[in-house]
Amino acid sequence: MAQLPVPRRPGPEPVLTDLGDGSAWAIPSLPDAPRDVLRTLHEAGHEAALVGGCLRDLLLGHEPGDWDVATAAPPETVHALFSGSWWANRFGTVTIPGPQPVQITTYRTEWGYRDRRRPDEVVFHGSLADDLARRDFTINAIAWLPDDPATSVTGRLVDPHGGVADLRAGVIRAVGDPGERLREDALRILRAVRFAARFDFEIEPATAAALTENAGHVAELSAERVRDELLRLLADPVIRPSAALARWEEIGILEILLPELAALRGVAQGKPLPGDALDHSLRTADVLPPDDPILRLAGLLHDVGKAPTEADGHFIGHERVGATLAGAVMRRLRFGSPEIARVERLVRHHMFGYDATWTDAAVRRFIRRVGADLLDDLFALRAADNAASGVVEPEVGGLDELRRRTEAERAAPAVGGGLAIDGTVLQQALDIPPGPEIGRLLDRLTEAVIDDPRLNEPERLVALARALHAGQDRTR
Repeated sequence: MAQLPVPRRPGPEPVLTDLGDGSAWAIPSLPDAPRDVLRTLHEAGHEAALVGGCLRDLLLGHEPGDWDVATAAPPETVHALFSGSWWANRFGTVTIPGPQPVQITTYRTEWGYRDRRRPDEVVFHGSLADDLARRDFTINAIAWLPDDPATSVTGRLVDPHGGVADLRAGVIRAVGDPGERLREDALRILRAVRFAARFDFEIEPATAAALTENAGHVAELSAERVRDELLRLLADPVIRPSAALARWEEIGILEILLPELAALRGVAQGKPLPGDALDHSLRTADVLPPDDPILRLAGLLHDVGKAPTEADGHFIGHERVGATLAGAVMRRLRFGSPEIARVERLVRHHMFGYDATWTDAAVRRFIRRVGADLLDDLFALRAADNAASGVVEPEVGGLDELRRRTEAERAAPAVGGGLAIDGTVLQQALDIPPGPEIGRLLDRLTEAVIDDPRLNEPERLVALARALHAGQDRTR
């Protein structure tokens, strides 16, 4: 069967084929987990089909990240057939965990969606065609029914909405009425943008118009769902965040979901590369690695303090204001405390200045101020910031030089290794109780060791602490 040309990014050749009569299609290989699910359901007398994103990805020659099976069997029956599965929702989705997790959903029809997310009514039934009709986009509304689930090689594609043709043409199209589909679940607006960016597809005109017309409904989405969709976008190795988020801006959802970022539009910058502060922030996210979406998010938010601090082309203190704003964005989207703290610290410290005149003690103070755990992230952010600005660091007094110097100093006492004594030793040696005075002495000892690492010996530190404490006593 002849290959169909499918617009897509470079990578494995697509396996989407000319189906002839529109029915027969062979899957080159299918992992054990979904094959076993199809076989078990078939042997129990229940129709079962591959559906959704995994089938779409197979048709495009991509490796699915997870597997979805739809079946006529009721969820109670499915749950009973698979040991270790779990079912904790009213939508008939049974999950089989494992290295190749499989989600099994019962054919269903849905109505209502008053909360723009969940259907008010769900009815299970035996119709695959009706089940496909409730799905979001035509490329996700295709099913594959195997001829022989024991081998799962050949089967029949069920494609009532033209999803194969849209895959062939490179088009994102809503199933049925676009406005109705998007009003059912506003997250589909974000998903349409992500799919278009991921596959380099066009959004067909009626669906594109419905995205803009229904943009306001994204305000009704839960913070967690927006967060998860944003992370999927940032973690996708194919998607350029700048392209996807520019589409968010175009259809009017950026200002709703990330108003702090949207406020950077029109904030002028004196950078070698053209564009305003929003263009710069989007480019910064592009440069950072997709396997670390939180770092990419830091790149996206690193300059959000520029809009409220802009004054005659200057942004004094924007890193401090930006850290506060970035933290507020992430709390609103229900990120965890460790992720929030990481991004706040990166934004707060991204404006560090360095030159070749720094002493080794100054480098050690920089490490202690920033935190040794943050250095690699901070340098990656600065490098991305430079690339997005068109700035080239000098060989002498530049980022690479500072990176080398911090590598040499990270294990230094009071930076990575810590003091040779602790507060308990001070209490015993100076005969003073625990309290603020111990903390003050430890801070002053740390500063002394940063200046001269040779001092980091117990006897010398105790002697210095005794002198410092006596001097403080005389000044009281």
